[in-house]
Amino acid sequence: MSSIWVLGAGQLGAMLKQAANPLGLDVRPIDIETDATLPLEADDIVTAEREDWPETAATKQLAAHPNFVNLTTFPQLADRLTQKQWIDKLELATAPWFPVEADSTADYAYNTLGDRVLMKRRRGGYDGRGQYWLKQAENTQIPDDWKGQAIAEQAINFDEEVSLVGVRGRDGVKYFYPLTLNLHINGILYASISPLTRLASLQPQAETMLGKLMDALDYVGVMAMECFRVGDKLLINELAPRVHNSGHWTQAGASVNQFENHIRAVAGLPLAPAVIKNQSMMVNLIGVDVDYSWIGIKGLELYWYQKSVRPGRKVGHINMCSGELNELQAALNKLASAMPEPYDQALAWLKQNLPTA
Repeated sequence: MSSIWVLGAGQLGAMLKQAANPLGLDVRPIDIETDATLPLEADDIVTAEREDWPETAATKQLAAHPNFVNLTTFPQLADRLTQKQWIDKLELATAPWFPVEADSTADYAYNTLGDRVLMKRRRGGYDGRGQYWLKQAENTQIPDDWKGQAIAEQAINFDEEVSLVGVRGRDGVKYFYPLTLNLHINGILYASISPLTRLASLQPQAETMLGKLMDALDYVGVMAMECFRVGDKLLINELAPRVHNSGHWTQAGASVNQFENHIRAVAGLPLAPAVIKNQSMMVNLIGVDVDYSWIGIKGLELYWYQKSVRPGRKVGHINMCSGELNELQAALNKLASAMPEPYDQALAWLKQNLPTA
């Protein structure tokens, strides 16, 4: 089979390559800054581990290939303005919003969206970056350099944050993983847990929403949809046209993980519904040094990204999967004694949301 090139050589590209190895597929993640001439063949396939990228020698070569899957979709979803427009066009629920224009004012934002408004840069920004709060009580104004560069959203008093990861094949067949419950601290995902019986009633609603988006975009591969749960309703927060951090638990907890499903889809290979093995949890490793004593904990799987450690940087993750809930509780207790703040908060949250029976 032809090679599959991945635009981007971060941890997602590495995990795509790892997932493809058992299938005997040649997956080649590429550093976007390389100026080397890539030996692309006519029947090769190109995908991406990121939705936004600069124009470099490498990205221009990859983007020029006729078999770049979803090439026209990436810019539509990488820009939060056009992403929101797609959501509105398909009449899917999301937070009330408006584009921040050159003449937009904070008074208009407060009158339109309420006394707390979150501005998000149209491009880039993740893990809490690229955001700016407008608070009427503090008389916050819109900085000049945000005008024409952002969207403004109503602050949502949500009950929980959940995400859905789905895959769509070239033939339009779609499969979905169970909804995942997520914890963000300072805008960064720290922990996820799935499946949860109490979220099952929301699964059809979530699948309908994400399925409608993927069909409208004729999308091929894995896409993630982050949502706010407000009572029994879901509001779309953001979309990611790629494999996603909140789906990492599928590496331990599903017969086919999100990375293999993405490779299968873009390569035109058969898809199948993933068998969910047991209760799964994921803990992001953020700005912490690796501690190999972790792998002595029963049921724990470590993924270390081999990055230099710095504050706020995702440098790895831990997956835990077991049918024995007391085993998972014990693993969380052992981790709690070996990890710095704010992991006490993240691990306590997992223990709180772990089913009791």
